[in-house]
Amino acid sequence: MDNLPTQELEALRFIQYECRDAIGYITLNRPEKRNALSAEMVTELKLAFTAAEEDEHCKVVVLRANGAAFCAGADLSYIQELQGFGYTDNLADSTHLMQLFHQIYTLKKVVIGEVQGHALAGGCGLAAICDFAFTVPEAKFGYTEVKIGFLPAIVSVFLLRKIGEACTKQLLLTGEIIGAQKAAEYGLVNFVVGRDELAEQVYAFARRLCTENSGQSMEATKEMLARLPEMALEDGLRYAAQMNAEARGSVDCRRGIAAFLNKEKISWDQ
Repeated sequence: MDNLPTQELEALRFIQYECRDAIGYITLNRPEKRNALSAEMVTELKLAFTAAEEDEHCKVVVLRANGAAFCAGADLSYIQELQGFGYTDNLADSTHLMQLFHQIYTLKKVVIGEVQGHALAGGCGLAAICDFAFTVPEAKFGYTEVKIGFLPAIVSVFLLRKIGEACTKQLLLTGEIIGAQKAAEYGLVNFVVGRDELAEQVYAFARRLCTENSGQSMEATKEMLARLPEMALEDGLRYAAQMNAEARGSVDCRRGIAAFLNKEKISWDQ
């Protein structure tokens, strides 16, 4: 992994990172705590996503977890500690998580969630923030913050964009826990597959993105989709036209059009 903070990656306690077949795997590795999010774990996730983004061998990122649960949300013992903090310290901690979600949402590379178990509260946020998510039929999803007097604040910004106001209100105001199929109907996840097929299906999907799609085009498209909702109609159209014009002069576009005209099959990870 050229130009990466290898010493820092080797020192990770709660997160694992590896890249193979052009897929960067980021693995939550705190199974004894159901992969609950602490400040240190969020720090390590931010480092791992930075590593994946800078890894020249990585084209697509998979976020997955060890253990029975994908992520149980915030570490409640840590939340209890924070109750003794003042507003400034609590704002700094909240901003820390906000930065992670923003980093994933705006990462230059496509992020695929491999959700093998329950994803609740902040863990459900992690799953939802991925560009694509696969899960198993047994997995449960939900934002239970209102049941303990807390707020699903940061994730609400992303959920309104992803699944709309009605579904966001249904999930966040009720705090109900839903099954995988309902999560797919809401748009939280994309695919529900058998447990024995999960890793294989995610790998096949990631490899298809690596080989069939231009990394440059996926990066630009992801950036465009993140920015367009903020724009008025005319501003958005002007921005889209500019992106279109810039893409026409790109190396990947020239290569792709030449291959199409010559009726040649192109593999984008070569």
